Formats: sequence, C-alpha cells, structure tokens
Amino acid sequence: MLQFFRKRPEMPSAADALPGRSTPLPTTEIHFVNGNPLKGPYPEGTEQIVLGLGCFWGTERKFWQLPDGIFVTAVGYAGGVTPNPTYEEVCSGMTGHNEVVLVVYDPAVRPLEAVLKTFFESHDPTQGMRQGNDVGTQYRSGIYTSNEAQAETAKAVRAAYGEALKARGFGEITTEIKPLDAFYFAEGYHQQYLAKNPAGYCGVGGTGVTCPIGTGIAA
Repeated sequence: MLQFFRKRPEMPSAADALPGRSTPLPTTEIHFVNGNPLKGPYPEGTEQIVLGLGCFWGTERKFWQLPDGIFVTAVGYAGGVTPNPTYEEVCSGMTGHNEVVLVVYDPAVRPLEAVLKTFFESHDPTQGMRQGNDVGTQYRSGIYTSNEAQAETAKAVRAAYGEALKARGFGEITTEIKPLDAFYFAEGYHQQYLAKNPAGYCGVGGTGVTCPIGTGIAA
C-alpha cells in the first residue's frame, strides 16, 4: 500500500498520538459487491467482529468472497487512540490504529469459529508489527470483539492454531484479542478496493497451516 510517512514499529502513547477529529470521515453507504448497507441496519441475529490481518485492501476480499453467512464487510481503523483518523494518519504510526475489516456475519450459517478460521489461515499471525513486506503498527494481527463470548471463542481458536503453527516450526502467535473500543470506517475509496481495482495491490499471504477449529464448516 502507499506510504505517506515513515512508519514506527511501536505503539505511540496517548500523549504522543495525533489528535484526530470529532467528526467521522465520509465514506460510501453501500457495499460495492453485494449491495448491502455498509453501516447498517444489519439483520436481526447477525453479529459483528473486527479483524486486523494486514493490508485491508486484500484482507477484506477474503471475507466478502466467503460463499455464505456474511452480510457485509467494511474496512476501517481500530485498536488505537486517535478519533476518526485518516488513512495517512494511520500510516504514520502515530494513531495506534490497526487496518481492520468489520465482518457482519450470521452465526447460524457461519459460526465465529469458521470466520476465525479464514482470519488465521489468511495471514501469518506470528510476525508482530508486520505482514511480509508491510511493516508498521497498522499491520499487526488483532481480533477486536463485541462481547465476552466472542473473546472466549477467539482465545480458544488462537490457542489451537498456535499449537498447529508450533508443530510446523513457526514461532509464537502475536495476535492481540481486545474488546472493540471503536471502529472508524475508512474513506470511501478504500471500501471493497480490490473489487473496484482488480489489479490493485494485495499483500495477503498465509502460512499454509490449516486451522484445526472450524474445519467442519464450508469455507
């Protein structure tokens, strides 16, 4: 992805973080691929989880391409300090935010374990503040949950995948699991970017190791 500032590999303190703004950034209202409302209302029975697994242009596509159980996806920023940050500010490393994907899913059709199977298999969660050649705090592996049940499921899947990775010679998982404080929708041109720009940059790459939880679900 385009970089506008020199990235820092460590999180900024609240005192050092950029101030941001009080008003949300303008973004699109409708999902470019499936036509569903990006900001809701979402159907009764759906749940939301926010996932960071590298450059959000490619990672969002991993979830909208799932064959069923996904109502809508959107890209944005989470896990940091600065309110309503811009893309350039996030890329500076001075907001503390991660590039993330909001996934609105139907757990009756695609349980959270299956969503997290896609999450873990689509990146290398052992790399810390990077994914491949993309280096910076915004590329860290993270799961930002809406409730305690999601957090417990995420911890169980992380532990199971960690064991599978160790068996294949990988290091410790660095995926952070935290309650979602705020999700800020990214600017409109980022939403479903690779559907609008099929030849655009995609830095997504997994480890090739199968996640042992969620294997009974079509993915």
